[in-house]
Amino acid sequence: MALDPKKHEMPAQDPQVRAHNFDEVALGYTEEMAVSEAQRCLNCKNKPCVSGCPVNVNIPDFIMKIKEKDYEGAYQIINKTSSLPAVCGRVCPQETQCEAKCTMGVKFEPVGIGRLERYVADWHNENAKEKAQAPESNGHKVAIVGSGPSGLTCAGDLAKKGYKVSVFEALHTAGGVLVYGIPEFRLPKAIVAREVEGLKDLGVDVETNVIIGKTLTVDELFDMGYEAVFIGSGAGLPSFMNIPGESLKGVYSANEYLTRSNLMKAFRDDPRTPIMKGGKVAVVGGGNVAMDAARTALRLGAEHVYIVYRRSMEELPARAEEVEHAKEEGIDFRLLNNPVEILGYNNPDDPRDPKNGFVTGIRCIRMELGEPDASGRRRPVPIEGSEFELDVDAVIMAIGTSPNPLIKNTTAGLEVNRRGGIVVNEDGLTSREAVYAGGDAVTGAATVISAMGAGKLAAASIDKYLSSK
Repeated sequence: MALDPKKHEMPAQDPQVRAHNFDEVALGYTEEMAVSEAQRCLNCKNKPCVSGCPVNVNIPDFIMKIKEKDYEGAYQIINKTSSLPAVCGRVCPQETQCEAKCTMGVKFEPVGIGRLERYVADWHNENAKEKAQAPESNGHKVAIVGSGPSGLTCAGDLAKKGYKVSVFEALHTAGGVLVYGIPEFRLPKAIVAREVEGLKDLGVDVETNVIIGKTLTVDELFDMGYEAVFIGSGAGLPSFMNIPGESLKGVYSANEYLTRSNLMKAFRDDPRTPIMKGGKVAVVGGGNVAMDAARTALRLGAEHVYIVYRRSMEELPARAEEVEHAKEEGIDFRLLNNPVEILGYNNPDDPRDPKNGFVTGIRCIRMELGEPDASGRRRPVPIEGSEFELDVDAVIMAIGTSPNPLIKNTTAGLEVNRRGGIVVNEDGLTSREAVYAGGDAVTGAATVISAMGAGKLAAASIDKYLSSK
């Protein structure tokens, strides 16, 4: 049978419909599509795709099970190394990881590995009747700080080995960036909740509204009998450009904007938290978070949404799929432009004027690309005399985040780098004995799957450390 050179397209909502709702954009493969896509896998003996997966899912084996229509068997293979398959199948950048190593991709389009993982995980969640069973306890206790992808992965791997694991989450809902950062239309929160419940079935305790560094310190966790601590607290401290006007009303960090919408449900008609809806919105940045913020603004009723990014489309760091979805939905990309000032309304004659202090526009300067910088990308250079203004009512800064300094400032002897990331060795161990860290708390903002890989590494290191004791 001749192999199809192209992967099956992912069914999706019509762009004009989905731009006005928060339902999931991608609809998922049908069974027929999944089996047909699985047939494209060559089942290579050296399994190059596995080397591209940060958590080393046995990809050819789970795809073989799909060919056999044994979807539960496929799920169990994935579940051996990944605690969040339904999440990974939706938000991992497979095109630069497992699919980038796919042998089919040498001459044709690679196998749709992520789409198949999603299909298998969704099938399991819809059809599995039995809950996971907690293994026999080995008598050791481990504390996990943060319930994002690194923390949940570390917790799951340790729980499967019999450790008594407690996860401490600062917010009122478990999931970390999966619930506050990624919009419902990309990752439904019910899926995250289902994955968290699966960890609870394994015996993991999840305690919300506990801020490590405030409610409890790392040292107090050891006093409570925990023998090792994993810090997976993420990178939730937003960055700004330090340009005039950033203190105006209507200027948000993407972190705040998305948290208000995703976690606090500001999109509802009777929201418990305020957020600006409608008008014209400028999102500054070009990563996945910028795409999420722009597409969220559109769904919140914005009449026009700009992406303002200082480099060209070739340098845009967001996933190609997210960029394409944003374009289809009508997001206006203003590339090779950089903000220099946020403009606001001020009426000194009437300080009670309700418009005082609100955003009215953004002044930008056009850029051109010069020589490559340290990142290897061509450095954007301002074009003198090219400034212009965009009429907008809100500005969302999506230019990156860094780790919150709270844990660093309350944990003696914890080494951090100049960007605030916790310093770890090749085993994920920090400068403190029995304290491990991983994910965005170490690297700064990165991908969900890389954070999961760090959590997996730390779990193995903690197991080795406590087993030796």
